[in-house]
Amino acid sequence: MTQTDKAPATDPKAHGHFLDSMQLPSGVTRFWLIRHAIVEASARMRVYGSMDVELCTEHLALQVPYYTALGRRLPAEANWVVSPLKRAQDTARAIFEAGYGPRTMTIEPRFTEQSMGEWHNLPHQELPLKLRQTAHNFWSLSASEQPPGGESMLDVCARVGHSLDEMADRHAGQDTVVVSHGGAIRAALSHALNVHPDTGLRFSIQNLSVSIIERIDGVWRVVTVNELPAAPVI
Repeated sequence: MTQTDKAPATDPKAHGHFLDSMQLPSGVTRFWLIRHAIVEASARMRVYGSMDVELCTEHLALQVPYYTALGRRLPAEANWVVSPLKRAQDTARAIFEAGYGPRTMTIEPRFTEQSMGEWHNLPHQELPLKLRQTAHNFWSLSASEQPPGGESMLDVCARVGHSLDEMADRHAGQDTVVVSHGGAIRAALSHALNVHPDTGLRFSIQNLSVSIIERIDGVWRVVTVNELPAAPVI
């Protein structure tokens, strides 16, 4: 079956909702979660969390073919949602300018990165001295650790989950592209799988990667995680 003639999600013939085609069927409530591009070098030396830091201009220039490939992977007709942080919005614009074409972006504050509160701007080597719990193997801190004046990953998972459920209701049967952050995307995956954020933090979410989740008949599922844009053919 092709993308246009595949049985809709509510069709009884779609038992199991199996993805047995190379193309994703239309008419499904689907979210394409993109992590922003790499930030500038000085910011990467410190804990920047929900601080507004700039993208690396050198990487932006070198990675234009990847933005083009990413745009080709994304659905042409989609709602675009971005974090309020500039690095997410600039990443979306880079995709537009690389061939996807301009789109209207809706800012969703609940898809911002984890706030590190008073620990913002700390050199990375100083952060372990501040922790009160054992750090997660694949994150700067455990999911239940709350920085002073900041939020835990449990908090992030709650706000991201609420936002996803609301957007799924609002854009039922549509594609939505969300340009966000590594922590927020891990929180979205935790929500989709109904697992503790400590488990969700085991996912690797690289810059410019795409993770796809769907909600079908009120139930979330994960289609792909950390899919990187295809390398350009030279």
